[in-house]
Amino acid sequence: MADTKTYQMTREGYEELEAELENLKLVKRPEVIERIKVARSYGDLSENSEYEAAKDEQAFVEGRISTVETMIRNAEIVDNAGVKRNEVALGKTVTFIEVGEKDEETYKIVGSAEADPFNGKISNESPIAVALIGQKTGDKVVIPLPVGEMTVEIVKVSNK
Repeated sequence: MADTKTYQMTREGYEELEAELENLKLVKRPEVIERIKVARSYGDLSENSEYEAAKDEQAFVEGRISTVETMIRNAEIVDNAGVKRNEVALGKTVTFIEVGEKDEETYKIVGSAEADPFNGKISNESPIAVALIGQKTGDKVVIPLPVGEMTVEIVKVSNK
């Protein structure tokens, strides 16, 4: 039997998934069911684009509910109590600067289920996070890139 995949995440990420699941079940699902009901009232389903769109949305919502339920069921909430204050770890925010550059970059390292790079949250499985995890403030770290590599210096690590 195959091992069940666990989803490492922060407490915050777990709570966000629970809120998403509640919204999907209590708000989105009933909205879609109502749209299907209204679309059916228009008659001939074979040429009813509203009905098709609502059925597609229903499939998406049900699929997302299933995915989120699986992630919650197999969640592994990471606790950083044993990690040093200045050490990069899942759930911590790290600020670094590329050697030779001036601009700082700041990211929160989160589990893959809660990653959102556009909002400064990168997956612990990403090449940047893999290279940074376990390093400390002041360390210089080589991060592999698709083409070459970059060297960064960790400026700050926080629990935010």
